[in-house]
Amino acid sequence: MDQETAEAFRPSTDAADEAEERGASGVPTRHGRLPRHTGPRTAVKLVASAAAVLLVSAGAVGAYAAADLVGSVTGTEGVKLANEEILEGVPDIGAMDGGLSFLLVGSDKRPADGSFGDPEVDSGILNDVNMLLHISQDHSHVEVVSFPRDMMVAVPECPDPVDPDSGPLSAMSEVPLNSVLEHGGLGCVVMTLELLTGTKIPVGGVVEFKGVAALSSAVGGVEVCLVDPIDDIDSGLHLPAGTSTIEGYDALAFLRTRKAVGDGSDLARIASQQAFMASLARTLQSSGTLSDPVKLYSIAKAVLSNMELSNKLQNPTVLMSIARTLQDVDLSKIAFIQYPTAEYGDGQHVIPADSAEAVNLALQEDRPVVLDPSANENSEFGTAPAAPATETPVDPATEAPAPDATASAPPAEQLPPDITGLTGDEVRCTTSNDG
Repeated sequence: MDQETAEAFRPSTDAADEAEERGASGVPTRHGRLPRHTGPRTAVKLVASAAAVLLVSAGAVGAYAAADLVGSVTGTEGVKLANEEILEGVPDIGAMDGGLSFLLVGSDKRPADGSFGDPEVDSGILNDVNMLLHISQDHSHVEVVSFPRDMMVAVPECPDPVDPDSGPLSAMSEVPLNSVLEHGGLGCVVMTLELLTGTKIPVGGVVEFKGVAALSSAVGGVEVCLVDPIDDIDSGLHLPAGTSTIEGYDALAFLRTRKAVGDGSDLARIASQQAFMASLARTLQSSGTLSDPVKLYSIAKAVLSNMELSNKLQNPTVLMSIARTLQDVDLSKIAFIQYPTAEYGDGQHVIPADSAEAVNLALQEDRPVVLDPSANENSEFGTAPAAPATETPVDPATEAPAPDATASAPPAEQLPPDITGLTGDEVRCTTSNDG
């Protein structure tokens, strides 16, 4: 994910496009002050970081490697979150009432080395990707909820990340979600989504622009599927139709591209990002990845070296606990959900739809979700079903028995048909935008 390839995939810096992506919020450029150590972070990194921090198996990484990984974050100041104290004294996330939720945020801030445009001209500090990952208390299911950057939200009073003793930053109403990071940092983004979903989020992180390339290379590449070829000069994505295994800057370009996929909207980009993450989950659970200590170390190192973490995520015990819970989760029980929205009325922004309450309820009650199979087909953006794969016969003698259902298991939440998404075992192909 570095220099030589950076030149090949350097995105164009069209001023009008940047104005579209940054200036439509209608809110003052800065409501609060961000500490300098926030540094360059990026939207697409969280995609890789989410699956990496959570799906990598830490158990195979030896004590020496674990100490080295901890060294990647020690000495850096963690971000304090309002509800992080609920992790005090909790030996394992399975002991947490209601499971564990944490937020991964990606900013559009360009790296200081100029590899993606002038950082002083081509970007703001906008949280363009926001993913809430929930691990159930019994470790039987995982939900990854993507919140559109252009969704209008209410922002509560937030601590000033520069001077917490100076009093809270002002609350705001009906502002774009992606303006909140600049207003009050990661802690304020967390508080905003806690208010929206009714879910406590004790851990989180902001991820850097280049981390996704490093991670995709560490796992040996991620397989993606395209319905049509894509040649996108803005993101640097140049891929043929069909299936390709991508890593490095190709993976970064795939996750960044917006105008070239689906209907050209941020919702279409979320759909293609979810297809990538589902494939990444399959890669991480495939034979040879989670059992390879060298790969596991490389993955964890790539993640921890490219993230700004909240205080509790800097605790190696929490990181290892999270990793161990996800390595054996049934892929069909890992749901990638696009938070449902309705038109705001200005042609660009959106608001939470009434059906969003079903997602909120599932998170609050630690319930698995069931996606409506017709939802993606009825949407105007994103992906199409992949051709059915030829099934390999399974030997009943070697097939692992299904876990016993318990009477105490919460019922699944059937999501309404306007909520799109997919599960980790589902392969979908990204559609291109001819416009």
